[in-house]
Amino acid sequence: MIGVYRRGDLPRGVRPVTLALWHVADPGNVGTLLRAADAFGAGVALSSGCADPTGPKALRASMGAVFRVPLCGFTEPAGRRIALVPRGGTPLPELEFEGETVFVLGAEREGLPREVLERCDERASIPQSGGAESLNVAMAGTVALYELARRAG
Repeated sequence: MIGVYRRGDLPRGVRPVTLALWHVADPGNVGTLLRAADAFGAGVALSSGCADPTGPKALRASMGAVFRVPLCGFTEPAGRRIALVPRGGTPLPELEFEGETVFVLGAEREGLPREVLERCDERASIPQSGGAESLNVAMAGTVALYELARRAG
């Protein structure tokens, strides 16, 4: 069975909680983040340089979430912008969440450039007790959404 969808028919818009992706080029990570956004009721904002969410690998990883999660441009969502950084930010469990929240996540290798970090209201890091240098972008975005949902709970 084959389904044909027009890109223009995909959901567009913003939600009170958004994952804003900066140059996330791996389609598997984009699809996984769409799936996480679907699970936690968030939207996804994409910068230029992000993988196509309708590409085959992203579609598979999203498990259909691309048809339910609203997409928008990177700068469209309003609210408090929290840059997720591997280290040096406020520990995620210590952040206060109120109002609209935009978690800003960077490219897999480069992270977030200075000019994007400067436009964020806060930097947060996910505490890790193991020896890993960092989590990949899809894991970090999922953990951030879970922490926010857990507190709203």
